[in-house]
Amino acid sequence: MSEQHGKARHRRSRKALAAGVPLALTAAGTFAYGTDLGLFGADNQARASAATTAAPSWATATADGFASVNSLGQNGTYGGRDGQIVTVKTQADLEKYATAAQPYVIVVAATIDMNPVGKEIKVQSDKTIVGAGTSGQIVGGGFFLGSGVHNVIIRNLTIRDSYQGVWNDKDHDFDAVQMDGAHHVWIDHNDLRHMADGLIDVRKDSTNVTVSWNKLSDNNKTFGIGWTDNVKTDITVHHNWFRETEQRNPSTDNAAHAHLYNNFLEDVAGTTIKSSYGNYSRGRTKMVLENSYFQGMNNPVTKDSTAALVQKGNTFAGTSGRNESGGTAFDPKSFYSYTLDKTADVPALLKSGAGPRSSIGTTSATASTKAATTLTVAKDGSGQYSTVQAAVNAVPANNPSRVVVQVKPGTYREAVTVPANKPHVTIVGTGASRKDTVIVEGHAAGMAKPGGGTYGTPGSATLSVKADDTQLRNLSVTNDFDEGANQSLNGHQAVALLTMADKVFLDNLIVTGDQDTLEMETAAKGTLGRVYVKNSYILGNVDFIFGRGTAVIDRSVITLRKRWDGSSAGYVTAPSTEGNRKGILIANSTVGGDVSNASFFLGRNWHPGGDTTVDPQTTVRNSTLSAAIKSTPWSDMGGFPWKDDRFAEYRNTGPGSGSASSNRPQLTDAQAADQEVADWLAGWTPSAS
Repeated sequence: MSEQHGKARHRRSRKALAAGVPLALTAAGTFAYGTDLGLFGADNQARASAATTAAPSWATATADGFASVNSLGQNGTYGGRDGQIVTVKTQADLEKYATAAQPYVIVVAATIDMNPVGKEIKVQSDKTIVGAGTSGQIVGGGFFLGSGVHNVIIRNLTIRDSYQGVWNDKDHDFDAVQMDGAHHVWIDHNDLRHMADGLIDVRKDSTNVTVSWNKLSDNNKTFGIGWTDNVKTDITVHHNWFRETEQRNPSTDNAAHAHLYNNFLEDVAGTTIKSSYGNYSRGRTKMVLENSYFQGMNNPVTKDSTAALVQKGNTFAGTSGRNESGGTAFDPKSFYSYTLDKTADVPALLKSGAGPRSSIGTTSATASTKAATTLTVAKDGSGQYSTVQAAVNAVPANNPSRVVVQVKPGTYREAVTVPANKPHVTIVGTGASRKDTVIVEGHAAGMAKPGGGTYGTPGSATLSVKADDTQLRNLSVTNDFDEGANQSLNGHQAVALLTMADKVFLDNLIVTGDQDTLEMETAAKGTLGRVYVKNSYILGNVDFIFGRGTAVIDRSVITLRKRWDGSSAGYVTAPSTEGNRKGILIANSTVGGDVSNASFFLGRNWHPGGDTTVDPQTTVRNSTLSAAIKSTPWSDMGGFPWKDDRFAEYRNTGPGSGSASSNRPQLTDAQAADQEVADWLAGWTPSAS
């Protein structure tokens, strides 16, 4: 695009113990499968047999909630996805892999009786431990995550029966899952019950924890959060069924941010177990409690005078005693996106959906991905292909299922195109960091291309995605065109990444350029082109996030760069949205860079070729804006007033934010409710695969 376009706290001592996974998790498959050699092209027939099945969906999901937040050097929670899938049926094998230094997806395919009773296996970082259907059970013990352990997923297991015959047991510390100083942990779709202490203990500044879709039952001290004087823990607790549990449901002490939603707490009449309290915000906790259902609970919601507890949309049926709220907490959507289920639907939803699923961890669960393949790319010749484009070329036209192109660390100087007739392709870097695998080229719009003519703006892209359901993960994509060295060239637009398709998922990327870095279009006018960008960095200076696509930039960092001559001036977005479509949404992100104060606009309205039918839209919400953003952050373009189009902000913070004015429109709460991430995605739920 032309620039000229125009109390008793949880603080007990730990007793010495004997030493000793909506549904998906990640790992590289270990089972090769046969294929016709011709599938991948005759030039690589000798290597075709090395193709492996793509990791099943239950081995590729990542956590939501606070476990998805980038912090403490860990970007989200994905467990052992970068390691092998192994199946275990004995305690010895489970402990061998869970305590290993390498990443693993560990499938528990039997009932394992722990010896001695109460043993908690000391899980190390980068592990997924998942039950095979409903057959994965741990009896008489559990798991312990120590200080610094991170990126752990525990899913689809039944962990039960370490109970030692004393209801209010103060002599045994036999938990299902205990963590002391761990971070980025996801506990999901488990059945936890009848233990000789807690079902889940989140202790000693453990943080970035999500607990979801579990059944917790038949227990006294059920779910404790705290055991610290510090206020550091960030935790999300959603879609859990607490049934016949007396206390700590959960009890949350000194949590910096505790977000509880869509949980079902049930005290069944006529049984021997009576609830003493439900959700408890204690110490200096800040808690948000939303759309949860309390049935028959005593003291369903309680708080200390020093704690904050904000309630929204909860239902109380047959409850009695304390039901409290007060203080100021926080906005969960400033940390991550989520969607609330209707409170009235929660009991039925959790009775049918909580706990282990037969579709997780089993070979039957992989049937839909059975035909998917994994192709490997390596510069050193150790893969099937030495260029990314060669691997894409090997994907059959109109392929019906997922093909994963794994790109080993290295710098790949090439222009890559995923053509429209090759959907369901994932290109993923296999390095420990997205910096390890770089795809780079240096074309610009005005440069002559082989065969005549010039590249033009879309044609300058380093990586072009023209196929629906494409995913890019853990990569750097760069256009390193040198604008300063090419001042005589007419056409400095240099795209790093172009999308012209629907349901494109860009996850954990670094996308770098100057003018026109990230172009998000549709395949044609009148078609839908949704793009979801998550946990990524986007760098540029002029109109560097632009196009007519329906695009979400979520939980990402937008970095402003100086121009080729060292000056600071630019525009973040340049939408050319079609009428009645949604444009660019920047949410839960950060905008800043090493540039002068008040030197960048948030955006301007692009009407390509003077098109009067477009209705450009950018919304920036719940984001942090640096002082580089102008106090009047929107600009006209090409003679079209920006005020005639759709530009707005909502609840931004930072020195570059500002209050509502005629030059700085702010959404009302009602308007903002219709401009959520889910509204942009319109029924599509991006998931790594």
